[in-house]
Formats: sequence, C-alpha cells, structure tokens
Amino acid sequence: MHLPVRVPRPRSLAGQLFAMQAVLIAVLVAGYALFTYVSDRTQAEEAAGRQATAVARSVADSPSVRTAIGTAHPTAELQPYAMRVMKHTEVDFVTIMNPEGIRWTHPEVKEIGQHFRGNTAKALAGDTFTETYTGTLGASVRAVTPIEDGDRIIGLVSAGIKVEAISKRVQDQVTALFSAAAGALLLGAVGTYVINASLRRHTHGMNAGELSRMHDYHQAALHAVREGLLMLDGQYRVALINDGGRELLGVPGDVVGRSVADLGLPAPLTGALLASEPRVDEVHLTTAGVLVLNTSPVSGGERRGTVVTLRDVTELQSLMGELDSERGFTQALRSQAHEAANRLHTVVSLIELGRADEAVEFATAELELAQALTDQVVAAVSEPVLAALLLGKTAQANERGVELVVSQDSGLDDGLLPPSLPARDLVTILGNLIDNAVDAAQGSVRARVTVTACTRGDELLLGVADTGAGVDPAHASLVFERGFSTKPSGPGGRGLGLALVRQAVHRHEGTLSVTEADGGGAAFMVRLPLRRATAVPGGKG
Repeated sequence: MHLPVRVPRPRSLAGQLFAMQAVLIAVLVAGYALFTYVSDRTQAEEAAGRQATAVARSVADSPSVRTAIGTAHPTAELQPYAMRVMKHTEVDFVTIMNPEGIRWTHPEVKEIGQHFRGNTAKALAGDTFTETYTGTLGASVRAVTPIEDGDRIIGLVSAGIKVEAISKRVQDQVTALFSAAAGALLLGAVGTYVINASLRRHTHGMNAGELSRMHDYHQAALHAVREGLLMLDGQYRVALINDGGRELLGVPGDVVGRSVADLGLPAPLTGALLASEPRVDEVHLTTAGVLVLNTSPVSGGERRGTVVTLRDVTELQSLMGELDSERGFTQALRSQAHEAANRLHTVVSLIELGRADEAVEFATAELELAQALTDQVVAAVSEPVLAALLLGKTAQANERGVELVVSQDSGLDDGLLPPSLPARDLVTILGNLIDNAVDAAQGSVRARVTVTACTRGDELLLGVADTGAGVDPAHASLVFERGFSTKPSGPGGRGLGLALVRQAVHRHEGTLSVTEADGGGAAFMVRLPLRRATAVPGGKG
C-alpha cells in the first residue's frame, strides 16, 4: 500500500515575518553587544583611571596625610583613613607608601610594610600617571601620584580599581542589552501573533502562496468570462471591471477609480447602478445592444460596494422579435386558412345547389382581392423581407379590425439596400413601429395604419402613421425611453418596442421623430443614411 505523500504546507506570512524579526534582532543585538563591550570597556577603563586619579590626588593633597607621615608610626593614622576613603569613593585599594615604595597602608594588613608592586618612577619625578598593572589584588587600573611637602616628595599614593570590577560593569550593561532584546523579541512575537490572527481572519486562513494562486485564478477567470463583471466600492466608484464589462458598457481605457455617474452611460442604466437596492434581470438599452443587469450589494456590517453582472441579450432580443413576427404570421395564416375554408364551403355549397356560375364568380372575386393586395404591396416595396413583413402585418391588422395600407409615395426596389443595413434591423424598426401603430389605432373610428417606405436622395425613409389618440407633446421626448408606455403593462412588459427602434436607428446613425399625423394620431418617421452605410469597410453597394 502506498501512503500519500504529504506536501509540507508553506510557512505562513506571519511565521516568515517573525523569523525575519528574530534574525534581524539577533544580528543587531550581537553586533551592538560586541560594539558595546569593546567601546564600553575602553570607556570604563578610562573612567576608572580618572576616578583613581581623583582619589589619589585628593589623598596626596590632604594635610592630615602629610602630618601623619611626619609621625613616628604613620600607619596608625593612615590605615584607618585609607579604609574610609576606599569605602566612600568605591575604589578597591588606596595605598600610601614612602618614596622607596614601602607600604604604610593596604586593604590586606599583611601587605603593610611590603614593597609596592608597580611603577613609581614617574611619580618620583613629580608626575601623576595611570596604568593597568597586576598586583597583590590582581589586575587593576591604578593611578600613582607624589605627596609633596614644598619641593620635597615625602611619599606616594596609589589608588586603583580592579579590572574584574570594570568587566562586571560592562557585563551588566551587555546583560541589560540582551534583556531589552529579549523583551523586544517577545513583544514582536506577541504582535506578530495578533497580526497573524487578524490577517488570517481577513484572508480566510490562506497563506501568501495561496493568496498569490488565488489572485492568478481570479485574473484568469475575470478575463475569460464573456459576461460583463463590474464591482463598485461604497462611493459607487469602479473598483474592478473585466474586458466583457468594458465592451458591453462601451467605456474606453482604464475607468477604475471613476464614479459611475462619470462614465457617460444612459440615464436609466446609471440610475440602476447607483441604486442601493438589488436589481434582478433588469433589461437596459445602450447604443450597442440590449443588456440584462443584475446587482447585489456587498455588505459586512456596512455597505462596502456593489457587484454588477451584465449579459448581452441583443441577439436573443432580435430572435425573440423574429419569433413574435413568425408567431404573428402563423396566427394570420391560421385565420386566413379559416376564412379560406369558409369561402371554399361557400363555393362547394353553390355548386351543390346547381349555381356553378355564381360559385365561379365568388371564387374569382376573392382571388382577385387577395392578389390585388399582394400586387399592391410588392409593387410599392419589392424588397422581399420588407414585402413579406408588410403582408404578414396586413393580415394581423385585419384580424384586429385595423386597415393597413402602403402609401402611394412608397417605392423601394429589390437590391437597393446595402449589406451594411441588414434586413433584421429594418424588420426591428418597421415591425415595432407597425405593432405600436396597430395598438394605437385599434378601436378608433376608421382604424387605419399607413406605411411609407421609400428613398429620398441618400436616405431611406420609413414612416408609420395611425389614426389613434396621438402622442402628447409633453411625452414626445420620453416615448422612446425603455419602460415608457401609455397602455397597461402586459405579461411581457411594455415600453421596449420603441426603445429598440431608437437603438437600431442610432446604431446606423439615423434619426427618429414623432409628430401629429394629418388625420390625427401619431406619425413616426425614420431616416437612415444610405451613402454612409455603403461606405462601411467590407460593404458592397
């Protein structure tokens, strides 16, 4: 059986920081300790020399010392005096001796009367000097100075501090330094632990390597998805946007850090992005297409921002429009089939009754009526897609009691439209205008919808007029906004048709207007440039 190989988990960021702190503090402390030991020892020896010199000069200048030297037994008075000086000045020895170096005083009584161990030549010459010398008490820093009585040297004084004591002072300082370093390291460990705990809470327990991989996955996923992703901070500024979001919103360059209100988006879309409540599958129109928007606030005790997803449903919306048209055609054909069956029963019944001439006359009249309608539409608009659209819409309008006619000004030959002006967009424009006009005209007196399709100069003109109630001038600028409608909302919602018309017109750099029709009602006019359309690279025409 093969046991799984366990890959060691990388050291956490806090552990790495603590290790770095420990190494850094150790190096600093070791270097500073070495520097302190060398420099402080030198300074301590110099300070000890100055202290010993001061004590020796004070003893040599004391009148009581000169007086005691003149007595028969100098040690009797000088030994207690030297011991008091040692106690009060914190030196290790004070030795008073005669010019020949025989001690009168010493911390150890047995050394009194013995010869002084050290150099005295400079002192006998009248100078005070310091030296490091190993005597009866061990190595010491000592000062030697003469005791003068006028021009005559009557004795010498040596005061000293043991090197051992000096080393202890330096060691105490180094120990204090190491204690401070240990305290700093302990404090750093506690601080690192606290920061590590806080960091792990914010990073959900991931270490630096895992965060790096997560960032790489995040960037790859961000740019791989086709849907638009937009993240806003608490002040509605762009915190993140992927390639799909830039393309769908049509925003150029780097917009991170800019406010949503400064991106130049359509007002309804901007309002949805600035809304505090979430939006679900909300449809919005831009100059480039139809978007479905979803927003979700990011909260953690307070509002931190908004996550926005965008989906392009322009193609889907167009296919739905074509499906609606096909459904309308199907309903119209079903109605016509029903009417044709009624007419056929009438013809059969007339034949059975022996009235063949009347049956032929009735069938011929019906055939001529249908052919006349087809001939009228095709003669005015021979472009096949638009002709089929008009024939289907005519049947639909008749089913709803509305007469749809093609104006005498219409004239659109087959092959006139360039490839850069696709038939799908023309179906979107003209089909929605006709549907809107039929809705408005239905129920009115002599309900009629008049369609005009022709060219004038370098423009394609598409006009649709109805006999409905018309458009309030106050609503003329709002009628093309998504969601605007003067009719009750249906199951699929209202107010999208004219907005799609405006979008398609603007996409081809055309114009769209609404005025009052001659016989009342509303007249919509679309102007699409033909010359500019044929100049598009790759176009033919």
